[in-house]
Amino acid sequence: MEQPVLKARSPTGQTGSAVPTAKQPSSNTSDTTGPKEVELILVKEHNGVQFTASTLANQAGRSHAPGPSHGHTPLPGEERETWGKKIDFLLSVIGFAVDLANVWRFPYLCYKNGGGAFLVPYMFFMVIAGMPLFYMELALGQYNREGAAGVWKICPIFKGVGFTVILISLYVGFYYNVIIAWALFYLFSSFTGDLPWVHCNNTWNSPNCSDLWAFNTSLNDSHKSTPAAEYFERGVLHLQDSEGIADLGLPRWQLTSCLGVVIVVLYFSLWKGVKTSGKVVWITATMPYLVLTVLLLRGVTLPGAIDGIKAYLSVDFLRLCEAQVWIEAATQICFSLGVGFGVLIAFSSYNKFSNNCYRDAIITSSINSLTSFFSGFVIFSFLGYMSQKHNVPLDKVATDGPGLVFIIYPEAIATLPGSSVWAVIFFIMLLTLGIDSAMGGMESVITGLIDEFKFLHKHRELFTLFIVVSTFLISLFCVTNGGIYVFTLLDHFAAGTSILFGVLIEAIGIAWFYGVDRFSDDIEEMIGQRPGLYWRLCWKFVSPCFLLFMVVVSFATFNPPNYATYTFPMWANVIGWCLAISSMSMVPLYAIYKMCTLPGKFCDRLAYAITPEHEHHLVDNGEVRRFTLQHWLVI
Repeated sequence: MEQPVLKARSPTGQTGSAVPTAKQPSSNTSDTTGPKEVELILVKEHNGVQFTASTLANQAGRSHAPGPSHGHTPLPGEERETWGKKIDFLLSVIGFAVDLANVWRFPYLCYKNGGGAFLVPYMFFMVIAGMPLFYMELALGQYNREGAAGVWKICPIFKGVGFTVILISLYVGFYYNVIIAWALFYLFSSFTGDLPWVHCNNTWNSPNCSDLWAFNTSLNDSHKSTPAAEYFERGVLHLQDSEGIADLGLPRWQLTSCLGVVIVVLYFSLWKGVKTSGKVVWITATMPYLVLTVLLLRGVTLPGAIDGIKAYLSVDFLRLCEAQVWIEAATQICFSLGVGFGVLIAFSSYNKFSNNCYRDAIITSSINSLTSFFSGFVIFSFLGYMSQKHNVPLDKVATDGPGLVFIIYPEAIATLPGSSVWAVIFFIMLLTLGIDSAMGGMESVITGLIDEFKFLHKHRELFTLFIVVSTFLISLFCVTNGGIYVFTLLDHFAAGTSILFGVLIEAIGIAWFYGVDRFSDDIEEMIGQRPGLYWRLCWKFVSPCFLLFMVVVSFATFNPPNYATYTFPMWANVIGWCLAISSMSMVPLYAIYKMCTLPGKFCDRLAYAITPEHEHHLVDNGEVRRFTLQHWLVI
């Protein structure tokens, strides 16, 4: 129900008394004899959300664009872009969260850690941490309507964590796009009657290559390598031409071309904002489900498939007594939902203010987990087939990471009738899984920076071009002969401990400094329903404790990166740690910068730094809510 009323704009930008006021000219204005400007504000209330339209009496034709009166006042003539349709947003979030790790990581973890029993710690951590953090980021972005850095006007001293997640997304883009380029290379290679990873008679093969289909050689023979493994490492990566990370060589033109195609697709998907990216995800977010279903229908008909699925689901509750099982479940939750990359904040910032972000959080996070579980049936039906075909235990063919989708799975597909068709279908799925996740990471960087530096709004196309070209140039290191070493180093350090640290600081900043009660008020203002006690307890206590535990475990269980038998030199590990620290250091560096640039004594500076920007007038009057015990105790 809309109820128009006449109100005056208070000095802080909030609707106050119900009578019009005169806008007083500033003290430095020379003309003090002219007519005073009277500002009339029409306020419409709808579902608890106020929308305002104001007009200056002596300046006909000038008015502010309608928008929610919740603290962020758009510049005159500026109106934030919104999704064309609600489904565009949902598909974008699902497309980002459901990525390659859902296919190559979760099924293997489930198999390795007690089968169906692994779902117990997985669902436990999903409920107490995954969903609450997912919901928190969607609500944060939607209410403040800015990117990962701009939202921290709610607590300025924490803005550094916004730059932390933006940097992490940028770093991930340096190597994630390379995976998509590999998939594209495999896709082009699949348009042939005889797949190139079937036999050992190619120019890239070594004397150790053993044609499994001809000699039925055991897969666990350490002195032999399969045609599929040699195709990936020697035919695609040309790893044999590099002695290590100190011997990279020049970029391979084939992979560089594929990487260039990926970058072009990303640019034209992002250059116009969510109006274009929201349409691309109709294909990239839905195609994987169609392909997974087709592959499952084919996989379950193969001999040995049922054995593979049984191994995937076999329940071993005794494994739940092992701490490592719970740690791996917690780690999977942290990374699978995509919290901490700034993407959820960026995407939700383009929502309508009254959008039901609570429902969106439940739907999208549930779909993400169900997709991971569903993909396990697809993967293990083929792994069971491989195990029976070569008469080896399942654990000899079960693996995770790139080796699963670029070696084991192509190897299985190559044995099927019409193998080229199945290969094309499979790598199209990998492409679509990767593209929309890459789009999300790029959007986090672009939205986060253009919202922080307003002048970039008018040059979004050029700024997007700058970001994707910069990403392409750095990614060239990953498509050299030794590029897999750079890839492994980035993968190990770019988004490991640093992203856990970023989400921890984010949770503390919102739940403790901004206040979980105030955050709940914001959500109620948007959707007309206040979060229940369960969500508030998770935000204030459970999720921060969970994240702190994960950060400690991440440091305690750290192992230096390695690729197969290659061990990285010390200087490479130092570079990796510098990369990780560079993003985490944004938090203390910005806090120091903020404290040094604010006026007044230390206590005054601290008060301004931890108080929302639109409440700074209260600090001027000596009212600092965060200096009271009640603020820290309320839930």
